[in-house]
Amino acid sequence: MAGALLSIQILPSTPSGESVIPYVDRAIEVIKQAGVPYRVAPLETTMEGELPQLLDIVKQMNEAMTEMGCPSVISQVKIYCNSAGEASMSRLLEKYPDGQ
Repeated sequence: MAGALLSIQILPSTPSGESVIPYVDRAIEVIKQAGVPYRVAPLETTMEGELPQLLDIVKQMNEAMTEMGCPSVISQVKIYCNSAGEASMSRLLEKYPDGQ
């Protein structure tokens, strides 16, 4: 198990006011490339890992938005840390296997 869960909602300001969907897709691709367990939900994406690594991924996500031309980015982040290294999405969701 990991030491932390980090949920992020990234809200890029797009260069010409276009849809944010391609930008959010790119942010999720950054997570995917990092190789950490993650779960995409309608309003945020949750990652599982060690906190320094997860924070670095957030940094990379913001850098990707800048590289795509976003003049500004808001990243809303929630962090759950467990000093025993027992932070797990599956453990916290075991009572809700179908998301119900």
